[in-house]
Amino acid sequence: MDLREIQALIKFVSTNAVDEVEISRKDFKLLIRKNPAQVVTATVAAPVAQQVISAPAVSPVASAPVASAPVAAPVADNLITIKSPMVGTFYRSSNPETPSFVNVGDEVKSGKVVCIIEAMKLFNEIESEINGKIVKVLVDNASPVEYDQPLFLVEPA
Repeated sequence: MDLREIQALIKFVSTNAVDEVEISRKDFKLLIRKNPAQVVTATVAAPVAQQVISAPAVSPVASAPVASAPVAAPVADNLITIKSPMVGTFYRSSNPETPSFVNVGDEVKSGKVVCIIEAMKLFNEIESEINGKIVKVLVDNASPVEYDQPLFLVEPA
């Protein structure tokens, strides 16, 4: 197997929904694994020598934009974070014509709906688990959120 074939395999792994490819032959072994940091690593072991080839993952030509989580500013020690319990789309109100469930400065009680997260065409009301005052909204309306992503900062009452 030559370098061009190895590079083609690395490109295949990085552009498809494949996380790992392993090829074993009597004179060498090739393992290409995609890790969470999006780096593809290929290890070629020959009977006499071992060679490691690392290359950054090649992003697909027509990839969907990836939303990055907002960078968290230093949080005061007394603030509590309301986090997303699921992956989905964050909405501040039940529809575009109605006001937001909560705004900065609003008082919330345990059980009060603070937002909706849509997942697989199901709209899930997210309730506050604490009493306090909303200090900051960390996510833009209609943006995707990940599991355990901070949504709101609350100053406990």
